[in-house]
Amino acid sequence: MKRFVEGVDRGQSTLLPECLDDWIDENNPVRVIDAFVEALNLAELGFGGVEPEATGRPSYHPSVLLKLYIYGYLNRVQSSRRLEREAGRNFEVMWLLGRLVPDHKTVADFRKDNGAAIRKVCARFVELCREMGLLANASVAIDGSKFKAVNNRDKNFTRAKVERRRAQLEESVARYLSQLDTADRQEPSEALAAKTTHLKEKLAKLKEEMERLKMLEAQMLAAPSQQISLTDPDSRSMATSGRGSGVVGYNVQVAVETEHHLIVTHEVITSVTIAPSSRALPRRPKPRCKQRLWKPWQTAATSMARRF
Repeated sequence: MKRFVEGVDRGQSTLLPECLDDWIDENNPVRVIDAFVEALNLAELGFGGVEPEATGRPSYHPSVLLKLYIYGYLNRVQSSRRLEREAGRNFEVMWLLGRLVPDHKTVADFRKDNGAAIRKVCARFVELCREMGLLANASVAIDGSKFKAVNNRDKNFTRAKVERRRAQLEESVARYLSQLDTADRQEPSEALAAKTTHLKEKLAKLKEEMERLKMLEAQMLAAPSQQISLTDPDSRSMATSGRGSGVVGYNVQVAVETEHHLIVTHEVITSVTIAPSSRALPRRPKPRCKQRLWKPWQTAATSMARRF
């Protein structure tokens, strides 16, 4: 293959093994992740498993799993199974974790069991950016996105939906009663008797559904937002940009600093408005810690923060 850039022979041996650190540039964001996590007091933040158990199989230190989680967040790798694969084939993750490969169940359990602690880590990162002078500008931009919940539309009830459902049930009841009246005027037969029994069973089910709808209406009217969701109680019915469309889900609001485009804060709210006022977002406390990164990595920290 002359006149082309040629790669190295896969079977070529080297006198000395290559150092994994040589593959990671000094300004690579993974170095910032490593330094940031190592500077945290994970026990103070509420992470479990900081102190190893005296018996049983050794576990992964929470700092290892936190580094993997942050790396996946920055590179849009949310799946625990994909994070497991990345740990076995990605040089950046190999360097970050010291060639450890946690299985997907361990990664998923870590994320599930340490949700509150991970939120505190996000707050510490904002404090660090403020210490580095990256959040000196007081101007922020706020925007939001709608995220679909597991809750189905049929299991979300508002005043309008209850009225439509009641009208449908009443229409079905009237239709079945009309069919029963027609059957009463016909000559008796086995087929007619079976049809009459079937219609009465349907009417009984509709009556149960009417009672259930009445109970749901009472719960809906008692709710502050005048709507309820059965599968995900916190989700709400929200309008989207499409005409006549909507989604049962959550409204995720993000405040971004306008100079460096760093995420200052984020919040999941149930308001159906697209861009609520900044009062809907929580006010973060002033920084209490003095965590610092040395200057050669300040550019990398800015690069990493922009990926949020």
